[in-house]
Amino acid sequence: MARTSTNGSGEATTADLTQQIDTLRSDLAGLTEIIADMGKAQGEKLSAAASERVDQAKAAGREVSDRALQQAELAKAQSSEFVRTQPATALGIAVGIGFLVGWMSGRK
Repeated sequence: MARTSTNGSGEATTADLTQQIDTLRSDLAGLTEIIADMGKAQGEKLSAAASERVDQAKAAGREVSDRALQQAELAKAQSSEFVRTQPATALGIAVGIGFLVGWMSGRK
C-alpha cells in the first residue's frame, strides 16, 4: 500500500495520488487474475463432476439394458418352450388375444 507524502500544507501531491492510483490499478488487476483463475478452477471441477455423472449414468443404463435383454431372451425361451410343449393351448391363446384386439379396435 502506498503512503501519501504531503507538501507543507498537509495535502497529498499529484505525484503521490498518481502513484496510489497506479498501485490500486495493479492491485485490481491482480485480484481480477485471481478471481479469473478461481472461476476457471471451479469450472474445471464442475466439468469433471458432470463428466463423472454422465459416465455413471451410461454405466447404469447399460446395466438396465443388459438386464432387460436377458429378461426378453428368457421370456422368448419360455414362450417358445410353451408353444413347443402345448401347441393347442398356445394357438387358443393367440386366437383369443386376436379376437380381443379386433373387438376392441372395432369399437370406437
